[in-house]
Parts: sequence; C-alpha cells; structure tokens
Amino acid sequence: MPLRPFVQVDVFADRPGAGNPLAVVLDATGLDDAAMQAIARWTRLPETTFVFPPTQPGASYALRMFSPKREVPFAGHPSVGTAHAVLEAGLARPDADGLLLQEGVAGLLPLRVEESGGVRRIAIRTPRAHLVEVADARGSRMLEALDWLPPGELPPALMDGGRRWWVAEARDEASLRNAQPDWDAIAGLARATDSMGVLAFARCAGRDYQVAARAFVGGPAIFEDAASGAANATLAAWLALRDALPGSGGRYTVSQGREVGYDARLDMYVDGDGQVWSGGQVASVVRGQIDWR
Repeated sequence: MPLRPFVQVDVFADRPGAGNPLAVVLDATGLDDAAMQAIARWTRLPETTFVFPPTQPGASYALRMFSPKREVPFAGHPSVGTAHAVLEAGLARPDADGLLLQEGVAGLLPLRVEESGGVRRIAIRTPRAHLVEVADARGSRMLEALDWLPPGELPPALMDGGRRWWVAEARDEASLRNAQPDWDAIAGLARATDSMGVLAFARCAGRDYQVAARAFVGGPAIFEDAASGAANATLAAWLALRDALPGSGGRYTVSQGREVGYDARLDMYVDGDGQVWSGGQVASVVRGQIDWR
C-alpha cells in the first residue's frame, strides 16, 4: 500500500502559521521502525505521527510519534494534532463524555474534545509530572546556566512528566521576550540532567493570556520550540505544587512562539485530581497522500 492518507496541521493555533506544525500519516499499517524514522526525517518537522488500529480495549486509535532523529514516547502537540486529524478523517469519534482514548508508548491517555460555535478544542491529559530538583539559590548549575534571564519569584525546578524540563520564571514578560539565551549553557544543562532543556515563563497581566513561555531545547537538536504542550504541562504541575496557578479554576492560557515567528495559544487546565490537561485549537493545512514505497 504505497499511497497513504497524509495531513499536515498547525497545533495550538486558530489559523495556519501560528502554531506548531505536525505531519500525520493516517494509515501506518505495515510501516516498520526504519520507515517511520525515515519519513519523520524527510518531513523535517518537529514531530511526525503514525496512526494504527488500536490494540487495547477502549482505545480510539494507536499512534507512534517520531522526531527527525528518534522516537518520542510522549509529546503534547503531536497528541492534540493527531486527534484533530483522526476526527477530521472520520477514523474515530468521541464517546458520550466527549473523550477519545489514545494508545501510545506512554500508555492510554484520554483527550477531551469540546466544540462550540464551530470551533473545536482538544486537550490531552498529560502523564503526571513530579518534582525532581529545585535549584539552590546559593549558586547551583541551574542558576549559572540562567544568568541571561532576570529571575522571577519562584526558583527554577526540574520537573519530570515523561520528558524532563527545567522550568524557570522570568522577572516579567518583557524580560522573557527580550532574553538572549546562552545556548551552550542550556545544552550543557540538558546533558547533565538528562532533560530537554529550559522552559522559561513569565506571568502576564492585562493580556488575553496569563502566561508567556519560551521553550529552549538543549539537545539532541538545539532550537526554540514554537509551542510545547508537554513542557507547559510540567510547568502547570510545578505551579500547582507551589499553589501559584494563574487564571481561575485551574485554567489559564499560555502565549508561546512569538520570538520564533509564531503565535500559539495553549489552554492549560489542572483538574481537581491534580491532573494536567494541555490543549487548544488545531488548523489543518495540507491534505493528501504520501507515496512511501
């Protein structure tokens, strides 16, 4: 079956070009690991996902996700974008509670689908994150790696939600947006702590979002991520742990990506059980077929 349905979407965006791009192969039956990795390398997008029939009871579909360099056990924007593509293609439908159940390397994870006024919003319940380390104010490796970022109220912390991220508060939104990261320091910190890098954030007032965020990936590739659902989920868990959630009712909106030419919005929600949901809108951009023999 060389011709397979293929879509490209923009995640955490209300329009094309604002969010984080994702490629989705909607029927990956018969593709082996080498072929999936080759396709992900060819698309050159942050991630490419591959949809399979589910194997576990109750699952809506199964998926695997790959960056251009390796398989990824879990990430937020590929999960939300794939759910949108699957719904649009008619391959699954939400249950009576508005939920889909995604089967993946990270296990079975629910996604909540909400539609209002013709607008669909999708959020995934992310793997529960836990605190690994809080930076020592007396001169830890984290603070040394962040001497380019004016610090905010909370200390930097290393959170593990399937992927590890350092989360660090900036003094204010202007400090965050104008920051010039020390990429060598971020890459060294990522290697030393087996983490993705640093999610820097600032609280915002008088905006249509409550948090601005920038995700600096320290390896294996070094870049600033346009919009990261998983990284922001670790931040939400840290804020909840410190009783410092912005917004109301555990809900708030994140602005991310402006510094790299995007304008993403992420809907974050910490529910009554302490579970973090990460989501937003998705815009379909390309629909067609991939011919991979």
